[in-house]
Amino acid sequence: MCSFLQLSHTEVKWLAQNRTLLDSYTILFLGDVVGKPGRTIVGQGLPSLKDTYKPLFTIVNGENSAGGVGITPSIADEIYSAGADAITLGNHAFNKRDIGPYLDSGKPIVRPSNMPPEVPGSGLCSVTKEGIELAVMNVCGRVYMDSYGDPFAEVDQLLSGLDTQHRFLDLHGEATSEKIAMGWHCNGRCTAVVGTHTHVTTADERVLPDGTAYITDVGMSGPRDSVLGMDRHLILRRFRTTLPEKFEVSNEPGVISGVVIRVLRETGRALSIERIRFGD
Repeated sequence: MCSFLQLSHTEVKWLAQNRTLLDSYTILFLGDVVGKPGRTIVGQGLPSLKDTYKPLFTIVNGENSAGGVGITPSIADEIYSAGADAITLGNHAFNKRDIGPYLDSGKPIVRPSNMPPEVPGSGLCSVTKEGIELAVMNVCGRVYMDSYGDPFAEVDQLLSGLDTQHRFLDLHGEATSEKIAMGWHCNGRCTAVVGTHTHVTTADERVLPDGTAYITDVGMSGPRDSVLGMDRHLILRRFRTTLPEKFEVSNEPGVISGVVIRVLRETGRALSIERIRFGD
C-alpha cells in the first residue's frame, strides 16, 4: 500500500480535490420497465450506463415488464442478467400468477411491504458489495390506490429493524403530495426515496437537508412515442370515443429513464442525485 510520500505532488493534489469522490459510491436506479421495448432497451443500455456511471449498486423497477403489467420469473432473471442487483415492484406485482414462489426464493426482489403478511415475498431485501450493505425497500402509496396499509407506518417499521445506514426506498404511488410527504418523512433516515408508478419523469430531484436524495417520479424505461408505455393510437381512440379499449404496450423503440445517486460510504447520506435518459 503506497503512502502520500510515494505520490507525486500532482497525485496528492488530485487526491485532496477528489476526496469526496473516493469516499463515496453510486446507486443507479432505472424507472418502471414497460413491456418488451423496455426490456430490450434495458438489455442494450444498462451495460453502457454501468460503464459510464460505475455504480456500486444497480436497482430496476420491473413491475410492468411483462406485457405492461406484472413480472414473471424468466423476465426477472433477464433483468438480473442485464446487470441489476435488485428489482423493485409495485401495484402490479402479482398480475402474473407464477411470480409468487419466485418472490419467496431468496432473490433480491421486493414487492410492496404494506400488504398483508400472508402475501408471498417481502418488502425488504439487502445487497452487500465492498463491505456496504444496502437495504432496498418498496411500499405502495394509498392515495388513488386501493388495498394497501399505511405506507408511513410501514416505512417506520422497516427502518426500525435495520442496522445499515444505507437505505433505499422505492415509493410506488400516484399522488405527488403523498410522495413528497414521504420524502420529508424519511429525511435523514433514508439514503434515497425515489418515486415510481406514473411513468412520467419529474424535474424535482434534490438532496433534502439531512442527506436524503429525493425525486417524485423517475419515469419509465419503455416505448418513448407512447402514452405511459401503451399504444398511443388506442389511448387516443379511448379518450376521443369513451368506448372501452384493450390497452396494449406500444411497439415503438424504448428509452431508459433513471437517476444516479452519489452516496457517502461512511454515513449513507446522499451527496447528489441526477436524472438520466438513454436511447433518445
